[in-house]
Amino acid sequence: MFQQLWNDENGFVVSTELVLIATVLVLGMIVGLTTLRDQVIAELADVAAAMSNSNQSYSFSGITGHSSSTSGSIFDDNLDFCDQNIDPANADPHCITIVTAEPE
Repeated sequence: MFQQLWNDENGFVVSTELVLIATVLVLGMIVGLTTLRDQVIAELADVAAAMSNSNQSYSFSGITGHSSSTSGSIFDDNLDFCDQNIDPANADPHCITIVTAEPE
């Protein structure tokens, strides 16, 4: 019985193939998820840059009617921390620094 168990190779090739396929899939998932992470960060940074470039300043003058009046108001939207009015090509998004490992 021990000799028969020792010589039995059923399932050996299938398990080796499955380990190889699983390894390739895991490595592919790591690369794919890293790329997805970087693209999501870049897209959210673009949305943040678009929102920070919107100017929310407003003003309206006073209105006088027959029996009432209101004074005017003004709000000047100044640049916040890290806000810029320029968006150069191939530059990191506003206030976001992407750090990657440098090859040696």
